[in-house]
Order: sequence, then C-alpha cells, then structure tokens
Amino acid sequence: MTTVRQRRVGKGTEAAEDQPSEEKNVKPDGKILSDDTGGKLWNVLSVTVGGIVAISLGLLTSVYVATLHENDLWFSNIKEVEREISFRTECGLYYSYYKQMIQAASIQQGLHGLVYDNKTESVRTINILERMNVYQEVFLSILYRILPIQQYLEPVYFYIYTLFGLQAVYVIALYVTSWLLSGTWLSGLLAACWYITNRIDTTRVEFTIPLRENWALPFFAVQIAAITYLLRTHLQPVQERLTLMAIFIATFLFSLTWQFNQFMMLIQALALFILDCFDMLPTAKVTWLYIIQISGLLLVCVLQFFNSMILGSLLLSFNASVLIARTIQKNLKKGGLLNRLGKLILHVLLVLCFTLLINKFIKKILNLESDEHIFKFLKAKFGFGATRDFDANLYLCEEAFGLLPLNTFSRLSDTLLFCIYVFVLFLMTVVAVIVAFRNLSGSNQDQFMEKMEECTITLKPDAAYNLIHTVLFGCLALSTMRMKYLWTSHMCVFASFGLCSTEIWKLILKCIHLYTSRRAYVIKYSIPIITLLYISYKFWPGIMDELSELREFYDPDTVELMNWIKSNTPNTAVFAGSMQLLAGVKLCTGRTLTNHPHYEDKNLRERTKQIYQIYAKRSPEDVYRILRSFGTDYVILEDSICYERRHSRGCRLRDLLDIANGHIMDGLGENEPDLKPSLYPRFCEEIKKNLPSYTTHFTRVFQNKTFHVYKLAKHK
Repeated sequence: MTTVRQRRVGKGTEAAEDQPSEEKNVKPDGKILSDDTGGKLWNVLSVTVGGIVAISLGLLTSVYVATLHENDLWFSNIKEVEREISFRTECGLYYSYYKQMIQAASIQQGLHGLVYDNKTESVRTINILERMNVYQEVFLSILYRILPIQQYLEPVYFYIYTLFGLQAVYVIALYVTSWLLSGTWLSGLLAACWYITNRIDTTRVEFTIPLRENWALPFFAVQIAAITYLLRTHLQPVQERLTLMAIFIATFLFSLTWQFNQFMMLIQALALFILDCFDMLPTAKVTWLYIIQISGLLLVCVLQFFNSMILGSLLLSFNASVLIARTIQKNLKKGGLLNRLGKLILHVLLVLCFTLLINKFIKKILNLESDEHIFKFLKAKFGFGATRDFDANLYLCEEAFGLLPLNTFSRLSDTLLFCIYVFVLFLMTVVAVIVAFRNLSGSNQDQFMEKMEECTITLKPDAAYNLIHTVLFGCLALSTMRMKYLWTSHMCVFASFGLCSTEIWKLILKCIHLYTSRRAYVIKYSIPIITLLYISYKFWPGIMDELSELREFYDPDTVELMNWIKSNTPNTAVFAGSMQLLAGVKLCTGRTLTNHPHYEDKNLRERTKQIYQIYAKRSPEDVYRILRSFGTDYVILEDSICYERRHSRGCRLRDLLDIANGHIMDGLGENEPDLKPSLYPRFCEEIKKNLPSYTTHFTRVFQNKTFHVYKLAKHK
C-alpha cells in the first residue's frame, strides 16, 4: 500500500523533499493539480502568506512589549533622570557606556574612554571592551551619531526601540524554526502566539531592556533556525554553504553580546556530541558546527582584547577534545551493539579527560581565576559540600539562581503549552531511544528494519537536534530559574512542531490502528486551529486589559539622591555602596565607582566583598581604612540592605558577611559552632548614632527615607 504524505507547505523547492513524485501536486484541500505549475504557484503563495504572517507577528510583538514598557513607566513623560533610574542594576551600567559614547566629543575619544576607563573602578584603569560585552552599545552609539535622526529621536529611544525591534527578529526566528520542523507555517503561527501569551515566562525585555540576554537570545534563536535548516537532507552545496555562513554570523553575534555565551554553547555542543555518538546526525555537519563555535568564540576573544575568560572556557576545551578524540578513534561507528557501546564509553571518557586536561593547562598558563565563582556556586548548589564563600552564597541566596518555581508550570499549562510539550517530548524521547538502539545495534535484519521504519521517518536529524536541545536546556532551566527564558521560548517551538507534524500524527494513528492519510491531514490542521482559537478566546481580553492599564514610574528617594550627587559633589568624587545602586550612580551622575554589578572578575569580587563591610560588624577604623584604600570620598548606606527583610535569616547580605567573617548572625536561630560574637556592632546601624569614634572619620551629608550618604574625612 502506497502512503501519500501531505506536501510540506512553505519551503519552496524543499517543500516536497524526500517524498514520492506523485505527492508533489497534492493541494491542501486534497485535490490533485493538473500540472507542476499549479503546485509551484501554491508553494509560492503559501511561502508568501507564511512570510507575511511571520513578519506581522514579529512587528506586533515589538509594538506589544514597547507599549507595555511605556504604560508601566509612562516613559515618554518622565524626566531623564527617572528614565535612567528605571534601568536597574547592571542594566544601568551597560546603558551608561552607550550614553558615554553619545556624549563624547568624537567617536575616537569615546572609544579611548572605554579602552582606558578609570571611572568604573576607582584607582584602576580597565579596558571596558575587554571586560564587558558592550560592543552593541558602541555600535548603536556610532550609528546614532552618523544617522540624521538626532533631531527626531532621542538617544534613549533609539536604544530601547532597537531592543524591542530585536524581539521581532526573535519571534520570526522561533516561527521559522517551527515551520521548518513541521512543514507548515501554521506551526510557526502557534509558536509565536504561545510566545506572546506566555510572555511572563518567555521574556523580560520590557522591564530589563539593556540586559545582555535581551541582545543575545534573538541571535541564538536565529542560529537554532539555521542549524535546523542545515540538518535537512538533500541540501544543495550552495544552500549548505550559505546556511553555514548564517550559523557563523548568528553564533558570532550571540557570543559578542552575552558574557555567558560559552556556557550556553557548551550545552549546545554537548547536544551535538550526544547525537553524533548515537549516529543521529551527519558527522561532517557536526564537525562544521564545532568549528563554527570555536571560530566564532575566538573572533570574539580577539575583539575583546584576548579576554582570558574566553580562552579558558570549557567550550573551547571540549570542542577541541572531541575533534582530537575522534581522530584517535577512527572506527567509532563500526561493529555490533556491545562493541559500539564499549567504544562509546571509551570515547566519552577520552573526551572528558582531554577536556579537563586542556582546560586545566590553559588556566594554569593564563593564571585564570575569573570564572571560579561560577564553579564554586555550582559545587555548592548541587550539594558537593557546604561553603562559606561569600560570592557563591550571594548567588545561592538569589531567587533567580534557585530552582524553577512550580507555579511556572501552572502558568504554562493555562495556555495548553506545557501539557502539549510534555506529550510531544515523551513521544519523541521514546522514538529517540528506539532509534539510538537501532543505530548502535547495526542490525540489518529485514524484520527489525521494518519495525523501525516509522521511527526513522519521524526522527529526522533536525527534529533529533531540537529534541536534545530542549531536554538539555530544560534541565538548565529547572536547576536555575534565570535561565528559563532559553527553555520556554524553545518549548513554544517544540510543542507547536509536535502538534503540526504529519510524521507524529501518522505514528500515533498507526499505533492505535486508525491511520489514513486524510485522517492524519485533518488532525494535523484541525487541532492546531482549535488550540489557536482557545488561546485567542481565553487570553485576548487579558492582553487588551494589560495594554489599557496605565502606571507611572515613582522612586522619589532615588531621584532625590541622584540630583543631590550631581549638584553637591565634584565630578571626580568616588562613591562606594551596593553594586546595584552604584550602577545607577554612574549612569545618572557620571561619578567614579568603587565597585559595580559586572561580577566576572576576581579582583572586583574581592573588592566588592571589602566594600560590603559597611554592612558587617566591623570597627569604624577598619571600614574607613578599607574605603580609603579604594579612594572613596563618599559612601552610600541603604536601609533596605542594613535592615533587610526580603531574604530569610542566613541569606540576608549582612548574614553572608557575618558568616564569611566568622561572626554569629543576628536574630533567633542556630549558628554554626565555630562562629563567634563580633567585638563590634554592625557598622551601618551604629554610624547613625553619631558617636565620636564614627564622626572622626565619617560626616553625614545627605539622608532621606532610604539612603544615607557619608563623606569620608581625609586624614594625612
């Protein structure tokens, strides 16, 4: 019996790939066209409509998040200082370099100020382009200066509109990936709708605009779409070369815009490694992807003035190890099941040993310690021993670095996304296990091959890659809430692909002995349409209400503080305080900082721990000596930190400092046996009593309900 599969709508010449010639003229209404011309016209029409829908949804998403941002802050009506304060924590730090480039006398002077920066960290000159991923701010500032738009568009709007515009690229990339996997743009439409209706869990761009991930994730989505296309069969050489170029560009831009790129691409490389071991992907294409990752990261390393953290990344060590191990084991994919398993175990051990040795060697040569806090955090998080390390505990106590909350799944289930995702994931995982076993067994028995035929059809290389991708990034999201945005967006793609896939419905219907080509076709289109109607009916009113809800930015204490600093302190003044607040001080006032939120530097981490002694139980002489060693002129104390109640006992900043200093924590509760009482009261509390021992070194010059600013005496 000849099986007629539906033509994959919307892929041009690729649409009917791998299918019998008599299927090429099947119209979506089931009628057979009289000649090839009708089929080609239908393909062109479908691609055109699908493309228009993709672009429209991307633009609508951009307008949607821009409107939410405006409605939440009344951004167009508030003062410049309020706009800048709205860029909280590290967002303000990154935006300050864009502002610095805009205000520089020339582009050359602006770049010189970044390369030889002495205002971000007092008594130190650092290279911002080496330390931080701010090339996007540099590029945007140059673009703003050379384009004739200064009279029509303020710099801040040019910046935020660019970020909101990238959301259009993000949604279009998700749409295209789902379309490529399923063969119908209806799948892309469903993926985009899920992304929008699950906005709380898929993006946070509207309230953390300059965050590095908001720059990087659209390029990561483009890269995944390009990889999905590359893994299709029967690509022409020119198509393959163009796709590899697109993957390289997307990988490079992703790496350039986010400091955590190496960790995300390591997970991606691990996915490729797993699939290659089980012979689910073409080895030649996997090799190209390894090389692209290495070359993209090395190019970023050059642009970042040979940043040692990149050279010492696990990604470079892992990819090099895989290529070396593959050269040593030439017959890895030959032999029976037990033979293959033995070779595979040896291969994995070889890659692991090479990775650790190469990485250890590079870090030893470069004396690299920039990323040690990440490994300390991971070690403590996964239970490999308790730690008193201040930096590790600082991450462990933040909700964003904790486990993914269970209410995330209930929100995702309200739109049916999570339920459908789990169903598709389970089905595809079963198929993947069967296919992996078949590939390892190397069986040529006709009966066995006949049983596995459906799995072979269902799990194509592009689907296999997206399956492992979603599993690995799902594990990352479950363990670290901040990384959920990498998973939930791809969840939209994977669930919509499963719901609109002919192969999956064919497999399901054959398992229950109900398969006919027409029945599979009807289900493939009717269920996604019903799902779309349900989503529209349930969530459209809520979206309209959200768009009509108006709020206004309100933070008078911080505004008062920033205005006071600008009016009452010299431009060369050096400020100490919490790293989150100081990012805003740099952006709003341009004053020099002692520390800041970009934590990927060992010296800065040690400096921050020393500055934070203002919230510990230390003598005024000790605190004064520490602050003056960093050239501090003013210190800002925050009641919200000194009397913190947001975290539980043991996770408050003052508790972390007490533990690191070997002191007993405040309040009722247990303490570790070796912790001892401090000889001094808590500095941030005691200084407000204006005792002589404190006023000798510190003079209060400003205070409001939230902040207290003290000027340090300049003793000889």
